[in-house]
Amino acid sequence: MLLKLSINNYAIIDQLSILPDAGLNIVTGETGAGKSIILGALSLILGERADTSVLINKEKKSVIEAQFDVTNNDLFNAALKDAELDEDKYCIIRREISASGKSRAFVNDTPVTLSVLNSLTSLLVDLHQQFDNRALEDDNFQLEVVDVLAQNTVLKNDYKLLFRKHQQVQQELDGKKYQQAQWQKEADYKQFLLDELEQINFKEGEIEHATLQLKQLNASERIVTILQSSRFVLEESELPINNEIKKIAQQLQSIVDVMPDTDALQQRLLSVYAETKDIASELERLESTVNIDPQQLILLEEKVDTGNRLLKKHGVNSTDELLAIQQQLNNELQATLNLHEEIRLLEQAQEECFIQLNKKGQELSASRQQIAPEISKQITLLLASVGMPNAVFEIQITQLPKAIISGLDKLEFMLDANKSGNFQPIQKAASGGEMSRIALCIKSIIARTVHLPTLIFDEVDTGISGEAARKVAALLSELAQYHQVICITHQPQVAAKGTKHFYVFKEQNDEGKITTQVKVLEPNEKILAIARMIGGENPSDAAVGNAKELIAS
Repeated sequence: MLLKLSINNYAIIDQLSILPDAGLNIVTGETGAGKSIILGALSLILGERADTSVLINKEKKSVIEAQFDVTNNDLFNAALKDAELDEDKYCIIRREISASGKSRAFVNDTPVTLSVLNSLTSLLVDLHQQFDNRALEDDNFQLEVVDVLAQNTVLKNDYKLLFRKHQQVQQELDGKKYQQAQWQKEADYKQFLLDELEQINFKEGEIEHATLQLKQLNASERIVTILQSSRFVLEESELPINNEIKKIAQQLQSIVDVMPDTDALQQRLLSVYAETKDIASELERLESTVNIDPQQLILLEEKVDTGNRLLKKHGVNSTDELLAIQQQLNNELQATLNLHEEIRLLEQAQEECFIQLNKKGQELSASRQQIAPEISKQITLLLASVGMPNAVFEIQITQLPKAIISGLDKLEFMLDANKSGNFQPIQKAASGGEMSRIALCIKSIIARTVHLPTLIFDEVDTGISGEAARKVAALLSELAQYHQVICITHQPQVAAKGTKHFYVFKEQNDEGKITTQVKVLEPNEKILAIARMIGGENPSDAAVGNAKELIAS
């Protein structure tokens, strides 16, 4: 609820404050007195862009400030929390416009962007001007009206959960199918690479071992020659080294008793003799291992050539790295097979989710279909009472080709303005004033069902009089029983229903400048203001009596 609106240095307003009450607040005044200027200032609080041309005094900034009681406005307080702003019983929103054109917005003294300000204040104020009927034309608003009156909140929330789940499964399925398509392009080539590696069937370190064997085979004759000659020198030459060492050891043994120091040398020579004997035996063993098999040489050459070709092909340097590539290829191809199963399960989940979504969507659609005629009938009756006796309102619901977040329906408010049987979308069939009255009728039937913000109507009663004006006044009065309403009007029937009456006028200040002022009318002043609306500047006694009757009724 709006507690206070303060405007400073804006257009022809030097300074004024408005303190509306919780009921029906009426704003009257002569044309051009500044009522629309007050709304323009309020629109800045709602997030509209600012213009420096509105500054009276270019030496100081323009400041518009509104204080709201948000005690029971759970949606607004939740939005504050989402925007990381402080919650309080009261909320103060301020706009400042400097002479340089810089505009700043504040919520409880915290700077905010215009987009944040707009989203927040939309939960506080519904500013419905005569030629601003964008909400009525919006499909989402029309659906919201029907769902509120059909009490579809739980049903719609369940549907939205299923819709988002279906979207999530669909996105995951699309991602897996795209991945499958990308993998499939490479799958055949990867299978070829894997088959090639599996056919060779390398073991760990096999290429390196085969390379070494090949080198040995290629050098086998030279190896045998060296091994044989080495053993020959040790054991089979004319003077074998082993025999000579043994002789020296024996000779030293013969003089140990006369020269004891030779005993250690003799022992060392015996050790050398044992070592060279062992070396000779090892040389003989190695010689027996050398295989000079031409067929094996060919096989080894083929294996090494194949191994080197694959190493080069895959850009690696060892058999183990090739085996790692083989394992990776195997894993990737196995993952492709697993992906088929994942896609199958996702398609199954998608189908199940779609069935649930469609079922819930049909329930939601049926609820809308059921209540639409009743809403149409109520609004048609209300339109007749507010000066549109020939208008027929109808809600048309058609099935969409596929589900969307709001359901399976396309819903449109239609109007036949002259009972011709020719229904058109309301924005085409109704004038600006008629659209305002349609909005008033809609809001009046949902007022008891849903929390609405402060409702502001700008000349919603344009183009009507008499009984129609009285009916509009009754609707506004009924709305004000549940919500704060501020209404700018030229109709005495509407003004008479006000619980608080603001009169907007112009006056010349001490500096000779014309400024807009606002005055709260006392009961007698209210009677006179309504009488002037009936009978002109100098109302007759009859006009005054009529005004009293309107107020009393």
